[in-house]
Amino acid sequence: MFGRTKKQSAGPRTVTLIGKPGCHLCDDARAVVREVCAETGAVWEEKDITRDAELHRAYWEQIPVVLVDGEQHTFWRVDADRLRRELRG
Repeated sequence: MFGRTKKQSAGPRTVTLIGKPGCHLCDDARAVVREVCAETGAVWEEKDITRDAELHRAYWEQIPVVLVDGEQHTFWRVDADRLRRELRG
């Protein structure tokens, strides 16, 4: 499968943005994630750490955090080109 795992080849890639309301870095990350997912056909979702104690414990000091297929891809600042490369794998 040339660099893609079985999990990744089962369907579209999934990007998860973990953040919180009122976070300007989260707003910036959301714009990048939305644009790159639209270009690549990946689906994306957003999770609010203020509504999930487990996510809060895991990521409070890193938000925004971006996961790709459940694995941490980046935090704080999202590089569109890097995310594109990951999703096109």
